[in-house]
This record gives sequence, C-alpha cells and structure tokens, in this order.
Amino acid sequence: MDLTNKVALITGAKRIGAVVALELAKRNTDIGVTYARSKPEADAIVADVAAVGRRAVALRADLSDPDQCANVVSQTVEAFGRLDILITMASVYQATPFDKLNLDSWEKTVNVDLRSAFLCAIAAVPHMRKQGGGRIITFSDWLARSGRPRYEGFLPYYVAKGGVMALTEALALELAPDNILVNAIAPGPILAPPETTDEEHQKVADMTPVGRWGGGLEIAKAVLALIDSDFITGETLRVDGGRHVK
Repeated sequence: MDLTNKVALITGAKRIGAVVALELAKRNTDIGVTYARSKPEADAIVADVAAVGRRAVALRADLSDPDQCANVVSQTVEAFGRLDILITMASVYQATPFDKLNLDSWEKTVNVDLRSAFLCAIAAVPHMRKQGGGRIITFSDWLARSGRPRYEGFLPYYVAKGGVMALTEALALELAPDNILVNAIAPGPILAPPETTDEEHQKVADMTPVGRWGGGLEIAKAVLALIDSDFITGETLRVDGGRHVK
C-alpha cells in the first residue's frame, strides 16, 4: 500500500504507539490517535506529526465502552474524510493473583485488549471498503504467540492476547475479498515499563538472544512491512529478538 495521503487510526497510541504514528506520518499519512488518560503524550504525538507536515487528531476514549470504540472511528473519518489503516494497540497489562481474579478484573483486561479490537475493526471496515481496501493490524504478545503463558498473575491478559490472534485470523478470512488484509504483531521485550529496575532490565536483555531490548522503532518497522505487503494476511508476527527460542 502506498501511504501517501492515507489515514491511520492508532488506538492506545502511547510510547510504542507514538513511534509508530511518527513513522507513518513521515511517509505522508494522516494520523488519529486515542488515549484514555495520557493527554500530554497524545498532544505530543499530534505536535510531532504536524512537525513533519501531516495532520493528526487526538481522541479521548474509554475503549472498554463499545460506543466509544465506534465513535473514535467515526471521529477519525470526520476529521480526515477516510480511513485506510487501523492499528489496535490499546491494552491493559496488570498483574492480578489468581485468588483475587473476578469478573471485574477479567472484563477490565479482556474488554480493552480483545473486545475493543473487534469493535473498532467492525466500525472501520465499511470505510475501508469505500476506499477499495485497507489494513488492520492488531497486537498480541510473544507469549501468546509462543503458546506458553510463563508468568503467573496475567491470566486475563494471556487469554485476551490469544484471542487477538484468533480474531486476526478470522477477520483475515472474512475480509480478504474486500482487499482488507489483517495481521497481528506479537511484541517481546521492546520497551521496559517505567518501574523496571536496572537489574530487571539487564536480566531481560540477557534472556533475549540478540542481547538487548528492541525499542519502539522495531515495532514500527513491522507495522510498515505488514502495510506494504499485498499478500500477507492472517499472520501473527513475533518481534521479540528471538526471546521465544531461549
């Protein structure tokens, strides 16, 4: 896909999402980004996109609310007149001990990590059909892609990210006749959480065959590759520095 004058909506555009947004903008794409609480970060993305000569809009949304999933799509189309690319990065990543799991903790994660990806895709498809095709890129996790949960305390997260892969495959089948290609990215150690200690940071690097964290640009490269391809669909691409083989 030629990115010139295309429009991309990125949900949960913070940290890694900011890098993805800027790389798309550098290739002449206008950008919609959603945020829940991180308005300064979202405003910074808009400013960065404007600095390279493209338009951007930041949309506040609680993506656990089905109506707001549809609204961010319609608001993006209202702002730019079209939608070509949907990138669903919004995620809740929170450890909860098994004995403290309940319906609320389940829904808090699954409704954002999995359900919002489905609802945003459903809302986006009619607009992509009008353009003769499009790209949907979802976000899973290297653990789910590898079929090994490994870490206790993340049951809803692991299940949701496994569901994202299934959603990606099913959407790919349904939407292929419309020239809408659907793929997932399964990140590994890309950016450390802010609370990560130096010791923890180094431990993860040591457990990764390439010996380091990836950085947000590696995810942006994967996004661009999947957008560029006209023949890859229904795939979940690990971007983990070989973490799954060690």
